[in-house]
Amino acid sequence: MKIIPKTFVWRTILLILVPLIVAQVIMANVFFGNHWSRVHATMARSLAGEIATIIKFTDKGNAEIANTMAKDIGITMSINDQINRNTSNDNHSRETGLLASELSKRVNRRAKVYVDRAPRRVYIDIPTQDGRIATFETSLYRIYSTSTEVFIIWLIGAILIVSILIAPFLIIHNRSIHNIARAANHFGRGLDMPGFKPTGAKEIRDAATAMINMKERLDRYNRTRTDMLNAVSHDLKSPLTRMRLAIETDSADKSALLNDIDRMAEMINGYLSFARGEMPEIEQSTELPPMLIRIARDVSNGKKIITDFPDTPVQFYARPMALARAFANIIENAAKYAKSTIKITEHDSQDATTVLIEDDGLGIPDNQKADALRPFVRLDNARSPETGGTGLGLSIAQTAIENHGGQLFIENSDLGGLRVRIVLPI
Repeated sequence: MKIIPKTFVWRTILLILVPLIVAQVIMANVFFGNHWSRVHATMARSLAGEIATIIKFTDKGNAEIANTMAKDIGITMSINDQINRNTSNDNHSRETGLLASELSKRVNRRAKVYVDRAPRRVYIDIPTQDGRIATFETSLYRIYSTSTEVFIIWLIGAILIVSILIAPFLIIHNRSIHNIARAANHFGRGLDMPGFKPTGAKEIRDAATAMINMKERLDRYNRTRTDMLNAVSHDLKSPLTRMRLAIETDSADKSALLNDIDRMAEMINGYLSFARGEMPEIEQSTELPPMLIRIARDVSNGKKIITDFPDTPVQFYARPMALARAFANIIENAAKYAKSTIKITEHDSQDATTVLIEDDGLGIPDNQKADALRPFVRLDNARSPETGGTGLGLSIAQTAIENHGGQLFIENSDLGGLRVRIVLPI
């Protein structure tokens, strides 16, 4: 039989309540146990001293003075020849044990103490020197304090109140975690979970958001692989058919065949580059301006390069080769479509660095910007009818940026063309 529960709710309840209960018990026993004993002993000595004084006056024959004194201090006193009590005394009880012991010391004779718990009264019988019995009646609260017991009850009540208050919050957190588990199970089977939204504490919402982002990346990965197969089938079919027809009809043109072969090699290299993805690479401290200037110089194709970098650019850990490939694709794309100018800007903040790569080309219509990031989609009609390519440049760049935890956006540039905005966390 396992003592520790399996569920998150009960484990959290135990994690909170067990230390709280242990702390309360230790505090009640160590501090209030000693406090109660001292208070009880003080009250018993005080009452025993008062009764001993009254007994002395009684033994000396000053009964009137003794009665007056007893009345003034809240004690009812009577002298009886004989008293028959049906119950045994309470000399050794928790409430009156100290009082009986103190009385025996002070009056040098055996005192019997009786407790009537219903009205909370205490009766003390002490033999007098003339053979009679002096009976003293007073409240039990004169010798026994219940404040510690009340406090312990309040401690138990505090534990119950804490339990009642934390239960709804734990249930809400548990529901959020349960929803994440259900969503992960659905996502793992390739299913969607409509209506799933991050809820609960910040850490739980962050975990749910990360899982949603992972699901989107996996969906995009699967879509791109499907698109790649479709693109391979479509793009290679036409030149292969053309080459086969030329060979079968003996009308093959060597120059045309070589052009088709070069075009096919270019497409296959692009597909392989996209399919391989990024090779494993160790993260290093990276500074972007030198990398961006080198790439722009290599691929600018004679276009004017304008840069705007901070005086002290931020350094952060990244995979420099992967970032270089991503920025090379974007800057090469800008150089291909720019009329005369490419502008590269870096803005640094406390938790992110933003890079803007702009050109003064024709740009991309707003309704086609989302398609520009899809792999194997070419928007040459929107920019230049002379350009080719496999439509993988921006898609490969976006994958590399997202693998660094960043984001890539396509916007309109103030130069009149396209602006690619990259945000990378520091």
